[in-house]
Amino acid sequence: MRRARAALALATGLCIPPAAQAYRPFDSTDAAVAERGQVEIELGPLGYVRPGSDGSLVVPSFILNWGFAERWELVLEGKQFVRLGSAGSEPRLSVQDDALSLKSVLREGALQEKSGISVAAELSALLPEINGDGGTGAELALIASQRTEALTVHLNGAALWTRTHEAGFFAGFIAEVHDAWTVRPVAEVFVEGEGGLPVTISGLAGAIWRVRDDLSLDAAFRLARAGGVDTAELRAGFTWAFAVGFPSERRKP
Repeated sequence: MRRARAALALATGLCIPPAAQAYRPFDSTDAAVAERGQVEIELGPLGYVRPGSDGSLVVPSFILNWGFAERWELVLEGKQFVRLGSAGSEPRLSVQDDALSLKSVLREGALQEKSGISVAAELSALLPEINGDGGTGAELALIASQRTEALTVHLNGAALWTRTHEAGFFAGFIAEVHDAWTVRPVAEVFVEGEGGLPVTISGLAGAIWRVRDDLSLDAAFRLARAGGVDTAELRAGFTWAFAVGFPSERRKP
């Protein structure tokens, strides 16, 4: 979340988490990592977010996951916002939510084709933004995932020290129809808060289309509310995975 400077700052600050979490098209994530020697690119070429009466394009949102060791991955991410309408004294372009994260699978389970719950942890450095919050922060998240015959679910909990140097929290829940479906409906709810700012409550509904094992397309619509301000957001993008030369076994999402 951000300090309210203008409507765009309110949108990116109160309704878009600063957490270094990533799993398209969600704000939460799953208890899995890229295989050793594999890169996963999660790209949203064009999105639209509208807090209150203002609007901004997200062109693009970008996440790079690199499986550099067994059960470990490095994550780099960020979003470029283009403010629409009258920008006033605020910059029209900004790069926000940029972060560098280290994620590890603590317990192999259903997502690794083993029994029981998959558990992962993610430690993130929240980097200074361009035309946004210039400070740095940190976040520690714990993720649990389970798969049944009908659903796959992911539960996230995180504590963070924001770029404005205040304590915050994030809790999210994802539900997906079983991965056997080529096009599977998905949903997410999350809640987050920071210092004395209003708590954000958000809900998302969408779908993921698995084109092939290494390529998926996604689209979703999100509604959020924080301090009497409603935010609507459209998301669309893809996830593409490819090997970079290390020997590895393929991870199934």
